[in-house]
Amino acid sequence: MKNKVLMGLAAITMVAFLSSCGKVPQEKVDATNAAIAAAQTAEAAVYVPAEFAAVQDSMKAINAAIEVQNSKLFKKFGPIAIKLDETLAAANKVAADAAVKKEEVKKEVEGLMTSIKAVLEENTGLMKKAPRGKEGAAVLEQIKTETATIEASVVEAQGMYDKAAYMDALNKVKAANDRAVGINTELKEAIAKVRR
Repeated sequence: MKNKVLMGLAAITMVAFLSSCGKVPQEKVDATNAAIAAAQTAEAAVYVPAEFAAVQDSMKAINAAIEVQNSKLFKKFGPIAIKLDETLAAANKVAADAAVKKEEVKKEVEGLMTSIKAVLEENTGLMKKAPRGKEGAAVLEQIKTETATIEASVVEAQGMYDKAAYMDALNKVKAANDRAVGINTELKEAIAKVRR
């Protein structure tokens, strides 16, 4: 009789132990999902896309592993809980990295905006000194048209910057700056040839 009671207690203990291993770590799942949502709000997909995609892939794998464990009689969520802790830490890091990268991009846009305005001003001065022969007049007309396009791009980039779309603003102002610097080089070369 005593053995049957002990065996019964042992069986109950074993079932309790196994069932405690068999619960989805829902708090960790919720915390990790919240951290991923926070990273998304911090625009991680824009500023640190590869890292953000890795965190999302990790969470998809965790969800798949949870489904697999839920289909089993004896569930083991220990390894999943460890993976959730790692993914939570990664999601928090991605959110922080996105904020840092966003600030860096913002500063870069500000620097390029200042730089391109100086180049455009210099180009205006250089156009007055540029050669005006038959070909020169046509080239200067092209440069004026392209300069107007560049100035419009700068205005668009400023609008994007004002809306805190810093990555879009950066791409726009970089392209405009490259074109403005190209015109600057072209004008300086043309003026140098005339002076020889």
